Amino acid sequence: MGKKNKVVKLTERKIRYIIRAKKRGESTKRIAEDMKLSPSSVKRVWMHWTKTKMPLNIKKFGRKKKTLDEESVNLILEVHKEQNLGARRLERIIDFQHGKHIPHNAIHKELLSHGLANLNRNKSKRRKPWIRFERKHSLSMVHLDWHTSIHDGKKVFVCVVLDDSSRRILVGGEFDAETTENSLWLLREAMDKFSCLASIEQVLTDRGTQFYANKRDKNGNSDSRFEEFLEKNKIKHIKARVKHPQTNGKLEKWNDTYERNRFRFENFDNFVNWYNTVRFHESLDTKWYLQTPDIAFWSRLPEGCKLGMFLNRMETELNG
Repeated sequence: MGKKNKVVKLTERKIRYIIRAKKRGESTKRIAEDMKLSPSSVKRVWMHWTKTKMPLNIKKFGRKKKTLDEESVNLILEVHKEQNLGARRLERIIDFQHGKHIPHNAIHKELLSHGLANLNRNKSKRRKPWIRFERKHSLSMVHLDWHTSIHDGKKVFVCVVLDDSSRRILVGGEFDAETTENSLWLLREAMDKFSCLASIEQVLTDRGTQFYANKRDKNGNSDSRFEEFLEKNKIKHIKARVKHPQTNGKLEKWNDTYERNRFRFENFDNFVNWYNTVRFHESLDTKWYLQTPDIAFWSRLPEGCKLGMFLNRMETELNG
C-alpha cells in the first residue's frame, strides 16, 4: 500500500527561510528536505525573488466560495421541511427530485444559519462503506419490537410490524401497555392486510416476554401464546441475540426516526404515511434513483405476486 500524499503549504516564514538559505549558497535539495517541501517549490520561490526582489505572494488554496441564490435557499428549506433530513441526504434528494445540484456543504451551511442543523465533528470524518443486510423480497421477513416514548406528556408504548426488505411499516400503533395480546393483534392485522399478496414467512423479535418465554420445560417447550401462534401458522421465529440490539437494527433505527419526527404530525397514522410514502430511505438508494419504503415494497414483491396482482386487476376491469 502506497504512502498518502500530503499537501504541505508554503508559508511566509518558509518563504523567508528559503530566500535566506539560497543567499547563503545552500542547495535546493537540502532546503527542500529541511522545509519538507518539493524541490520545485523551492525553485519557484527563489526564481520569483531573483526576478522581482519580492517574496512570493501566497495564494489561497481552492475555489472561491459561492453564495446561494434565494431560489436555492428556499428550495433547501422546502425539502428539509418535507424530509427533515441532513445536508448529505438533501443533496441527493434535491438532485433526484428537482434536477438541481447543490453541494451538501453549502446546504449544511444554510441549515446552520437557520438553526436547522448542529456542528458534529464526528460526522466530518470519512465514512465507512454502507453494507446492507436485507431479504430479497417483501413479506419474506418482518420485524416486531416495542418502544417506550413520551408523547403530549403521556407515556406511550409503540409497536410496529416492519418489512425487512423494503423497511415499510405494514401496521403499527401506540398503546397503553406492551402486551402479548397487542403484539398478536398487530401481526394478525399485517397477515390479513397482505394475505392476498404473499404469506409472511419469518418474524424477527427480541427475547421480550411479549414474544418469547424464557422459562422452558425439560423438552424446551413453553406456554408463549406468541410462539404458539407462529408455529400454528408455520411462521419461523427468529430471536435476536441476547443484549445485541443490532440484530433488530432496522427497527432500532425506525424508533430513532419516530422520536425525531412524531411530534410533527397530528396522529400516528399520518406519521406512518409520511414515513412510508414521502420520506426517501437512505438504505433503499440505488445508483440511479431514490425510493420510499412504499415504492420498494411493491417493487420487491416476488414475481408470482406481481403476476397475480396484474391478473386480478385485468379481471376486475373486464367485469367492470
